[in-house]
Amino acid sequence: MTTAKPTPRAASRGRLFDWKLLIGVAVVGGLLVLSLTTGVYDVAGADDGAEMFAITRVPRTISLVLAGAAMAMSGLVMQLLTQNRFVEPTTTGTTEWAGLGLLVVMILVPNAPIPLRMVGAVLAAFVGTMVFFLVLRRISLRSSLIVPIVGIMLGAVVGAVSTYVALATDMLQNLGVWFAGSFTSVLRGQYEMLWLVALVCVAVFVAADRFTVAGLGEEIATNVGLDYNRVILLGTALIAIATGIVTVVVGNLPFLGLIVPNIVSMLRGDDLRSNLPWVALLGIGIVTLCDLVGRTIIMPFEVPVSLILGIVGAVVFILLLLRQRRRG
Repeated sequence: MTTAKPTPRAASRGRLFDWKLLIGVAVVGGLLVLSLTTGVYDVAGADDGAEMFAITRVPRTISLVLAGAAMAMSGLVMQLLTQNRFVEPTTTGTTEWAGLGLLVVMILVPNAPIPLRMVGAVLAAFVGTMVFFLVLRRISLRSSLIVPIVGIMLGAVVGAVSTYVALATDMLQNLGVWFAGSFTSVLRGQYEMLWLVALVCVAVFVAADRFTVAGLGEEIATNVGLDYNRVILLGTALIAIATGIVTVVVGNLPFLGLIVPNIVSMLRGDDLRSNLPWVALLGIGIVTLCDLVGRTIIMPFEVPVSLILGIVGAVVFILLLLRQRRRG
């Protein structure tokens, strides 16, 4: 996809499940229990506590699991397909395209149901991701750092168009809420479509070997008999579905798909299939931890999880850039 090759790193074929993964599952499970028990409302002592627990806490925690795993795995797939470690849906403009699609649907059909909004967001995210891939194919990139810059520039243009359209149609406030990236509004009856991203995670796991071969480049993939363009199309569709649905239900989760695959790759090597459970688990853990910090730092109010993720992601992003620079 681009002449900028990822930093060589020794590949290691690890086991899919081991005792370290079980420890990770236990730690993340503890965070999820904290998520279920953290909040201003007294679900243990109030008369309607059990009902509120089912309406708010359970949907929120399930959304943390699904959104965290889906966005982390989407980032991993995008990094493979572009052969670049610094890209993910929020640094390639995919999230901005999903927001633009959602905005167009809301303008054309003001009372559109959630499934229709998701269709608009997914279609726009798919178009935006394909535009990003086409741009990368047509320009020669000598530095891997230029790729995310191109994506951020494309995203900025689309974001500017969305802002103008929202301003012209008096929907600027709605646009700000959609991109806030918060689990505060996740309630029973409004998040169930998020279960579709679980299918995306399963599909990524099934097609992991194909994505790995496609990540070696079009020439090598074609020589070993892989339909390269079909795999690119499949990966783009999965990324668009995950990004579009998460954008509609939760909003923007910046840098999650960038930092998680890089951390897992640094610790375990580049074996995609054995890394997938770790990528999903770490994605869930990071987004849950950031959400817990956002819920407790100024209680009884909440800070959007996108704010915490943005700070953490920016720090890790800079550290990755410095690491890349030291490697030359």
